[in-house]
Amino acid sequence: MSEAPPSAAPAIRATAMACDANPYGKIFVGWLMGQMALAAGSVASRYCGGRAPVVAADAFSFTAPVATGDEVSFHAEIVATGRTSMTVAVSVWRRDRHGDQTERAASGRFTLVSMGEDDRPLPLQEGSSLG
Repeated sequence: MSEAPPSAAPAIRATAMACDANPYGKIFVGWLMGQMALAAGSVASRYCGGRAPVVAADAFSFTAPVATGDEVSFHAEIVATGRTSMTVAVSVWRRDRHGDQTERAASGRFTLVSMGEDDRPLPLQEGSSLG
């Protein structure tokens, strides 16, 4: 039995374009990582109610190539919080433009920090939520 994408809506969704392809004709890993960071940032910013830049990224795994024209869904969820930081797990799923078959293309984790207007880390508010 194959793995299925998360049932929740993705944080972001994009179509992979030819301008994002690498010399081998598949989508450049750097583009995927950038989109993953955007998805993590979207979830973290909603959680903390403000700016949340990426300060670290790790645990990347690229398991299937993404082709030009694929619909790419970026699912992100907060898996840990600290005083000012949030760890966001991102999973990437590709779907062929002309079909329904999906496949996990990548996964990774990002650490983001809640920032105040003074550009200094801002403690997370108790009861912060994605709602």
